[in-house]
Amino acid sequence: MNALGSTLIFAAVLTLGNFAGVNSAWADNQMPPITGDWGEDTVDVGGWSIDPSSGAFVWAVPGALSDDPNQYKYELQCHLGGGDFDAECLATVMECKNGPGGKDGIPVTWFKAPAGVPNPVWSYHSGPTCLFDARPEDLLPRIAAMIQAEFRKLPIAAGRVTAQPSPHTLRGAETNFFAEAAEQQFDIKILAQAVHVDAKPVQYTWNYGDGTSLGPQSSAGGPLPQDRWGEKTTTSHIYTQTGDFSVTLTTYFQGTYSVNGGPPLPIPGEGQFSSPPQTVSVWRSITRNYADDCLQNPEGQGCPGSPPASR
Repeated sequence: MNALGSTLIFAAVLTLGNFAGVNSAWADNQMPPITGDWGEDTVDVGGWSIDPSSGAFVWAVPGALSDDPNQYKYELQCHLGGGDFDAECLATVMECKNGPGGKDGIPVTWFKAPAGVPNPVWSYHSGPTCLFDARPEDLLPRIAAMIQAEFRKLPIAAGRVTAQPSPHTLRGAETNFFAEAAEQQFDIKILAQAVHVDAKPVQYTWNYGDGTSLGPQSSAGGPLPQDRWGEKTTTSHIYTQTGDFSVTLTTYFQGTYSVNGGPPLPIPGEGQFSSPPQTVSVWRSITRNYADDCLQNPEGQGCPGSPPASR
């Protein structure tokens, strides 16, 4: 394929189908083959869905709705429509040489329009960028069928859980927990294509280690100044027993991905990632009245050098 690509592919219109899940059927080659409907100068591509009656993968017809409010198409850089190209643009056309596997690609520009609108007015989205594939008209549906499983394999940091007070807290008191998780980015390869992934934390679940949990919920909580420790918060917890408890935070991430610098597309579902357990020691408080202080009685309860109080 030269820099201008095949004259058969001037524009590819992408409408992603519903990818309800990716399982071993992909590895077993049980998914139906990629197909599409060719128009006068476009190709509509769909996706796979799961037949609710059989549980098998079936081809989703082109035009199936997705979570993305837009539809996208790419056109060859410098393409003016029909068989015409911009002569001045051709002098500076992007070279797409030596791509994955040593193959040459095609320079394309991405356009967007509202999803589901027939014969829409297209507007510029991004590019030019290179598209490396022998079958560019079905490259994105093949990657979309795999992206959810690949997303869940990423080394996404689940975030850190903090307790106030910590590492010791009191039985019967509010212990404030909050999460610190950040948006993360990854660059990976799928089908020898460059795929950029953005992962954003959206929900949190705390397992407090005593048989109770909270979430998933959108609030990550937040720190309190020390003089407010013990206040109830949206993520605080009261322990009713003393002991050591392992607290685990599970963070739910949503993601988007783009292929070879193309438009960002939503990743179906969410990925769940858990932080290493953090131990919180729960103590009981005892109030005693004393007739003297530590200066008068250095061995008194609670004074330096006195026997340690029990939990």
